[in-house]
Amino acid sequence: MPELPEVERAAALIREIGTGKRIDRVETVQDDIVFSGISHNEFAHEITGRTIQDARRYGKVFYVQLDGEGRLPVLHFGMTGMLQVKGQLATYYKETPRSASTQWPPRFMKFILHLHDPVSGETTHLAFLDARRLGRIRLCASPLEEPPICDLGYDPIISMPPLAEFQAKLLKRTCPIKALLLDQSFTAGVGNWVADEILYHARVHPEQRCNTLLEEHIAAIHHHTAEVCKLAVAVNADDTKFPEDWLMKHRWGKGKKKAHTLNLPSGGLATIKWVTVGGRTSAFVEELQPLRKPGISVKDAEEGSESDLPDLTDSDMEDPQSVQQAKRKRQPPRRTSRHFKNQETSKPNPGSKKRARQS
Repeated sequence: MPELPEVERAAALIREIGTGKRIDRVETVQDDIVFSGISHNEFAHEITGRTIQDARRYGKVFYVQLDGEGRLPVLHFGMTGMLQVKGQLATYYKETPRSASTQWPPRFMKFILHLHDPVSGETTHLAFLDARRLGRIRLCASPLEEPPICDLGYDPIISMPPLAEFQAKLLKRTCPIKALLLDQSFTAGVGNWVADEILYHARVHPEQRCNTLLEEHIAAIHHHTAEVCKLAVAVNADDTKFPEDWLMKHRWGKGKKKAHTLNLPSGGLATIKWVTVGGRTSAFVEELQPLRKPGISVKDAEEGSESDLPDLTDSDMEDPQSVQQAKRKRQPPRRTSRHFKNQETSKPNPGSKKRARQS
């Protein structure tokens, strides 16, 4: 899923190619799921003829500021949303697949903006795509004061709280720290790989319960939450430019023959392991991120990485689909009325009684 750095890259793309240009025409396709609370025709009608002034992001949501009266486009990528400029490849999450194409109009297009440059007279075409239809397209009069943005927590770059406030909020929670970082009502914009990167640099196991964290760990999480996001945004979410000691550069080898090359501070090869937390596969380094029992200092922590924590509650999950999957795993097999009826009406086998007496 595109996370804060990738969404900031999308907002930057709109600023780069769209600022000062007029939306002459909007092509749309009907999609009553992706267009949320509005029709595709309503979306096109309300933004046509207006000029792009800016594009901004909050968490994983970005919005386009337009001149004139009317609401503003508020966009969320979901799992597979992306932008594509005509004549270029789409801005894929992580890496561009071999099947990527510059065909136009692109597959899975939801809308295309025809942007007219009043100076050069040229027109630029920008499309919003979503293959799995988990993204959302909205219109809001005041994006920061309306859902979904008003329901989000702090943004690591825009509104990171002071350490004391951060610590107080974190220690009130009993869920695993990874699950809390994924909770968009707590940390807006942090997704799976960003959360793992934060915890790797903070030397905290993803399943460590929030209320068991030491002050030094909380300070490290607070620092790296902002630092990881800022560094990723600074290189326009280009993972080839991330520091070589980032977990992100080495975490994708699960189940593959190709070995990673992440080294420990001592020089030895790190042991990367995976565990499911908050419904998401989480990567961590065994030697640097031990699961510490409450009351044990960092220096004395020698716990292994395997966890016997109970299943997460629904409130710890980020993805509603993950919630349902977790529920199904926790629930025992359902027994139908036929099952109980068969139990009530079943009669003992006379032969079995006779064999029992003989024995």
